[in-house]
Amino acid sequence: MQKVILNNSVEMPILGFGVFQINDAKECEQCVYDALMEGYRLIDTAAAYQNEEAVGRAIKRSGVPREEVFVTTKLWIQDSGYESTKRAFEKSLQRLQLDYLDLYLIHQPYGDVYGSWRAMEELYREGKIRAIGVSNFQNDRLLDLMVHNEVVPAVNQVEVHPFFQQTESAEFMKENNVQIESWGPLAEGKNNIFQDEVLLSIAKKYNKSVAQVILRWLTQRGVVAIPKSVRKERIIENFKIFDFELSQEDMKMVASLETKKSLFHKVGDVERVKMLNNIKFNI
Repeated sequence: MQKVILNNSVEMPILGFGVFQINDAKECEQCVYDALMEGYRLIDTAAAYQNEEAVGRAIKRSGVPREEVFVTTKLWIQDSGYESTKRAFEKSLQRLQLDYLDLYLIHQPYGDVYGSWRAMEELYREGKIRAIGVSNFQNDRLLDLMVHNEVVPAVNQVEVHPFFQQTESAEFMKENNVQIESWGPLAEGKNNIFQDEVLLSIAKKYNKSVAQVILRWLTQRGVVAIPKSVRKERIIENFKIFDFELSQEDMKMVASLETKKSLFHKVGDVERVKMLNNIKFNI
């Protein structure tokens, strides 16, 4: 498995398995188990996904040594703030049945982000988290967090796929030594992505699937990707992307699909901010 080296020298697999929207506990546990058996070593969950317990059971059941699995979870808005973050972190650890986390992310740039970050810095220094980072932070919010705190986020997990490539943000993060990670790398199937003519033509050339081409395109850009599937054959397929390499011409063809627009929300959407802040989970 190829890895990226974070700004604190921690190694992180460049390809992982995400469990967003796998709500059934048994299904989630089986999917994570199947992924680990296939060779995935990065598992991405979140308190808000409400499946941390299933992820923890799968890791334990797999028998894969703990030090070989890179586990990420996230802090939801309702638990933002110094004391709340400390409590939420311990609850996540308990649900995952782990002694430490590899990566802990602030899930959304709302609430008492700075109180949360202070708590996360302390947990990081205590060795309870190997790396800390953020998710869904625009460049300005990311820079502001960096300026006012000691620890620079190791990762920023954002929407990245062929239709929304985040090239400027990726360059900004690279300049500031923050690893970019893609959620929704397959655009959750939107824009008829699996039938896109450009992607189909490239897939045919390499005798690969469209999903494999997209994931290879991301990893060749140095973007960590965490595709999700509940189908074992797709989980296996998505992992088989390191036996070919896209040419520069094909990389440019994928780049031509850029729309510079999110498929899920628009920047500065006040109603979305209200909605996210009002979501309360039983966590």
